[in-house]
Amino acid sequence: MSTSKSASRTARRIVIEKTGDASVMRLEEHALASLASDEVLVEHKAVGLNYIDIYHREGLYPLTLPSGLGLEAAGVVVEVGSAVSTLKAGARVGYNSAGVGAYASRRVVKAARLVSLPDDLDFTTAAACLLRGMTVEYLVCRTYPVQRGERVLLMAAAGGVGLLAVQWLKRLGAFVIGCVGSASKALIAKQHGCDEVILYRSESIAERVRAITDGEGVAVVYDSVGAATFRAALDSLKERGTMVSFGNASGAVEKFDLALLSQKGSLFITRPSLLAYVASREDLELSAERLFAMLATGLKVEVADTLPLSEAGEAHRRLEARETSGALVLLP
Repeated sequence: MSTSKSASRTARRIVIEKTGDASVMRLEEHALASLASDEVLVEHKAVGLNYIDIYHREGLYPLTLPSGLGLEAAGVVVEVGSAVSTLKAGARVGYNSAGVGAYASRRVVKAARLVSLPDDLDFTTAAACLLRGMTVEYLVCRTYPVQRGERVLLMAAAGGVGLLAVQWLKRLGAFVIGCVGSASKALIAKQHGCDEVILYRSESIAERVRAITDGEGVAVVYDSVGAATFRAALDSLKERGTMVSFGNASGAVEKFDLALLSQKGSLFITRPSLLAYVASREDLELSAERLFAMLATGLKVEVADTLPLSEAGEAHRRLEARETSGALVLLP
């Protein structure tokens, strides 16, 4: 039998009926579906915002409309389906790969997509780091496993993913070159562990990388910026270096001739996604365990601000304007 059958069957959520700017988002009250046997009803305590939410809202990553938004949240189990034996009402949980729809006060999700939160991890911090932190885990531990002493170029080093990545990379023993857009963000990146920082608006990224690395280049570039930095990233790699493109904050990368990779030193390039790296229950648990272990070492999760669910549009505006360093979190 499911538990807490008296739980409210409605929830508030952000929904879009068409793609566009932040004005297309609206708050509505909607009826929750009955639980399937393998599902769980979660009351959200905090909801994370990520740049992919903007891609969904704008239509760069198409959704079936009307649709909710958001991929990441943390909260408390209210009700469980009849076949769920791993969770009970009251359990503290979070998720980052249960499909779109996290901008809500409550949500029905598959139990297999939830991870249990450590007792000392508060909901706001969890919502700010589950997607970002597990993204960093797969990038630096599995997409390109960074080795001690390797030199790494990290774009958007003062962003939500960037600040976690800098700290994680330093714990792996890497030499981290961060790329940021302003002097204030350069200071933040330095404070979180960057060995060198490049101001991409006023400096040549590739020239600075070559100067820092005595002409060799870096072993790997992690690039979430996209169009504005892609060519400079390729020019910053050493022979047989790896380009990891995992975002489009400045727009999608233009098509290019694959022969360019050969011309620049037999380079590797990959376009990974979190969903592919946590598709199985085993990989989801592995990634979460590694993240929680890293948090236990003192990894700092920077929360720039919290806003009510009704101000999701303002949160998107700030995210798009790159006004924040660290994460934005919605509190339902």
